[in-house]
Amino acid sequence: MSRIDRDWQGSAVTARSDAGRTGYHAGRSAEGMVARDYARRGYPLAADRWRGEGGEIDLILRDGDGLIFVEVKKSRSFARAALRLGRPQQRRICAAAEEFAATEPRGSLTEMRFDLAVVNAQGEIHILENAFGA
Repeated sequence: MSRIDRDWQGSAVTARSDAGRTGYHAGRSAEGMVARDYARRGYPLAADRWRGEGGEIDLILRDGDGLIFVEVKKSRSFARAALRLGRPQQRRICAAAEEFAATEPRGSLTEMRFDLAVVNAQGEIHILENAFGA
């Protein structure tokens, strides 16, 4: 492998990792925006980026004695963001939600709602309540 190939490959790896970091920070920013939106509407944050054996949940909010599990997707448009949530991920989120609910006083009898929050390139938020369920 020539020095040029190594340099080119090194640049490609750097570009990929830069894109990954950018995506990570954009996602964290979107999650923060969505959490603040819910807080303004009276839903306090119970956990963010909660990870159980079943998977990760971006935001968990309290709705009285109930819980709202929120998946946040960011993309150029609302439609593109919404398309990024597939059935396998929904199943993982539901499994993780069951784990989290088990820690609540009512356990699996806790009222639960699953929302999808989509954020577009302009930073606008659209929340689809009851977007999916178990």
